[in-house]
Amino acid sequence: MRISSPSNEKIKAVIQLQTKASVRKKKKLFIVEGIKMYEEIPESDIELTYVSEKFYEEYIKREKISDNVKKRLNTKEYIIVSDPIFKNMSDTVTPQGILAIVKQKKYELSDILDKTKNQVFMVLEGVQDPGNMGTIIRTGEGAGIAGIIVNKETVDVYNPKVIRSTMGSIYRVPIVTSEDLGETLDYMSENGVTLFAAHLKGDAYYTDGQFSGSIAFLIGNEANGLSEEISKKAHKLIKIPMEGEVESLNASVAAAILMYEAKRQCSS
Repeated sequence: MRISSPSNEKIKAVIQLQTKASVRKKKKLFIVEGIKMYEEIPESDIELTYVSEKFYEEYIKREKISDNVKKRLNTKEYIIVSDPIFKNMSDTVTPQGILAIVKQKKYELSDILDKTKNQVFMVLEGVQDPGNMGTIIRTGEGAGIAGIIVNKETVDVYNPKVIRSTMGSIYRVPIVTSEDLGETLDYMSENGVTLFAAHLKGDAYYTDGQFSGSIAFLIGNEANGLSEEISKKAHKLIKIPMEGEVESLNASVAAAILMYEAKRQCSS
């Protein structure tokens, strides 16, 4: 199938998914762009694929694509669109010529919390920057965390810029959206998870073994940090040891340091 009209309903639907979080939430779908990201999509999660005419001529017809991409295109419906239309559909400055509509995954905290294991969680309150969000998801996979819990005020995890920043980790890291973060933290605490809030009034951590058992790190909004209500839910306020006159770090940098420190302590 080929589409050459910008007023086609399918094209409009893609653009809405790219630009409107409310549409993504309602339809439980999101957009993935680029060859590498396309390769990593779980096959059962692909709803529909679009390729530009240039991509079709240079890659598909000449079979200059990986077996993984070839398999997906051979077993799933794909639509060819003109290059100008594809550029309008894309959220990137230089589109690679392939994008997919993908099903969102729905997780509840009970799906990922396992009292038989020592687990690490990230809890994010009001993190707004898509790059920070995507980097935390990607780093979380690298550090082996069990999942990420976000409140409703946190940036949409299916925002196109978040998706790109995850470099594929969005498919593999469980993310739970909490309707009431305070209640969620109470539930975690009741189920044996120790809550550590990254906070300017916290104590610098130095002791090996401080991060033991199942733990969660609480990270707040880039400008305002954690709210007082959520800070009070923590068992302990902590801060990353720093030299000079630096008071705080970028949210994704702080999250990365804490996740890998927990990994180090669990491995030592």
